[in-house]
Amino acid sequence: MYDIIVIGGGPAGLTAAIYGRRAGKSVLVFEKDGFGGQMTHSPKIENYPGYNEISGLELSDKMFEQALALGAEIEIDEVVSVTPGEIKKVKTAGAEYEARTVIFAAGVKHRTLGVPGEEEFIGNGISFCAVCDGAFYADKHVAVIGGGNSAMQEAIMLSERCSKVTVLQDMPYLTGEKTLAAIIEQKENIEVYYNCRVISFPGEQFRGVAVLCDNEEKFIDCDGCFIAIGLIPNNTALDGVVELDKYGYIVSDESCLTKETGIYAAGDCRTKKTRQITTATADGASAALAACRYIDGR
Repeated sequence: MYDIIVIGGGPAGLTAAIYGRRAGKSVLVFEKDGFGGQMTHSPKIENYPGYNEISGLELSDKMFEQALALGAEIEIDEVVSVTPGEIKKVKTAGAEYEARTVIFAAGVKHRTLGVPGEEEFIGNGISFCAVCDGAFYADKHVAVIGGGNSAMQEAIMLSERCSKVTVLQDMPYLTGEKTLAAIIEQKENIEVYYNCRVISFPGEQFRGVAVLCDNEEKFIDCDGCFIAIGLIPNNTALDGVVELDKYGYIVSDESCLTKETGIYAAGDCRTKKTRQITTATADGASAALAACRYIDGR
């Protein structure tokens, strides 16, 4: 039996493992894909304290190596269910593990378009975060795909840096808040294409977006593209175990505790306003410290 089982190997999960091991607790980390989560898609990170710039992959490797050096155990496996109780049971496809506490930090995945060329250009022309990657496109032309709040916020933020922002919306109107839509309309360097569906990202190097607008094929020549059509929290394993909001995010308090004693949520998978690497690591620290207090009876 482990003191802490961490589900997810992104910045929140790895930070939780580091804090847990530094407190002398036995820690097992599950990750189903690759360590680092969404930050591995960022070729250059310039807003993480301590580094003027660092690639997401390098930062991920440093976090992983630190957790490993401190003695955290690692399993590449997908957790399919968590059973609450005084002793928590964490089940994968082939085994079952026990723990005094569980920190769920499985993160989110960006909704993607599923069109040709998209996967090849993610991190090399296609981005999901204006805060993270907007600076790379200063004085350049970018496209934003989507028409909801997140897409409009991305477009407004990018318009402060970029020479031109083209918003591609597959409906005849913007679906987000009217106040954001009004700001979009007032921005001289933002252009909105309605009834416009992305059909591909052609070519061997990123050079723009092929679209179908009002049944007419067009090519939007641009330097980069930001996809903002929503996030999907990876919380299936906790469905029915803890409280989820209407979007599927885990409801937790400031110490990252869920409604189930000894089960914590950290990082992008929980309800929160800001989803950044720094807020994920903060959650990982808070959850691990809370878990340690619970184990120690404090």
